Amino acid sequence: MPECTNPLWPCAMTGAAAALAGFDGITVVIHGSSGCYYYPATLLHAPLQGTFIMEEEVVFGSEKRLLEVIGEVSTPGTRVAVVTTCVPSVIGEDVRGMLASHDVILVDSPGIFGDFESGYHKALGSLAPRVDDQAPGINIDGVCLFDPFSAGNVRELTRLLNNAGLDVSTVFCADTLQKVSHASPLTIGTNSDLASGVGRMLGGTLGFHQLRDTFEKIGDREDRANIGPVLQEIAHKEEHVIQACDKYLRRFDPPRAVVFGWASYAGFAASALKTYLDADIACVGTRTPVLPDIPFRSEQVNSLSRVRELVSECRPDLVIGSSFERPVKPDAAFVGLTPPLRGKVRLSSPPIAGTEGTLYFMEGVLNACMDRNRNIPTSA
Repeated sequence: MPECTNPLWPCAMTGAAAALAGFDGITVVIHGSSGCYYYPATLLHAPLQGTFIMEEEVVFGSEKRLLEVIGEVSTPGTRVAVVTTCVPSVIGEDVRGMLASHDVILVDSPGIFGDFESGYHKALGSLAPRVDDQAPGINIDGVCLFDPFSAGNVRELTRLLNNAGLDVSTVFCADTLQKVSHASPLTIGTNSDLASGVGRMLGGTLGFHQLRDTFEKIGDREDRANIGPVLQEIAHKEEHVIQACDKYLRRFDPPRAVVFGWASYAGFAASALKTYLDADIACVGTRTPVLPDIPFRSEQVNSLSRVRELVSECRPDLVIGSSFERPVKPDAAFVGLTPPLRGKVRLSSPPIAGTEGTLYFMEGVLNACMDRNRNIPTSA
């Protein structure tokens, strides 16, 4: 049995809730205690429901409470999805038997069964997504409520596809429930750690090089696609980044960086830093299994103590990561790449994918590094 062993990262139950709650037409019920409900509700900012089972229900059974909640939240045209937590799993309740006579999606994904991504994939699989060969457009993959860049990624890739004369088909997981069964045969990704496996994957969209390759494949597969405007935009925006980074390097040394995050996001960030700023990538610490194509020292990091060890060893002047990494090296420049990102008001939805995503990331890096360099005492 897989087990969640990464305290820096949400568990399988939260991943399942994130996947299901991303679809309009599904009401998600967290079957467990109040703590099991409030944890994903706080992280996902989604209208989840909960059974809030109490001590006596742990002893005498929670069937009555579960069925009451399902009855209260059921509405015409909407399906209820029940996500189990550790309590009913540990006490051995037959939740599937309880729901046998109800049209309910059941995802048995308590936190002890694995990590966020395993729950996400299990929940998506429970929806039985299907390809419709006649569905127009391109699917967008790897979208998740937990990811602070997801909404921006969807908008950015919708813009780029529209600029190529194409429509978006199904977004996994941020769409209507009906579209899960009518996905396009073609898919582009934003985060390979959350790849749905639906349709033929044409490629990712993180960084100019990956984006260019993916749209060239779209042009080869879609006769009606006009990818010229997108390729021109990629070249134009990349030149902007090169010019800005060259200007920075005329004044300052390349940064020494450590990067933490989803493996796909961390790999993108490290490659962008090396390509445009000639950064010394001291280490890439991934929340998820290391991808084989990351050309830097990399390891999966499962604890804050290991984060501290790596940062102490690498002595970076630039840290890319989350609120867990930021205070470990407070005198370093910091750019947020992965949740949680606390202590900062976030009203907009910037992307990390597409051309605007790379611009957003490199803009943040340059500004953070310049601010740090200005604040270093001249005698240092």
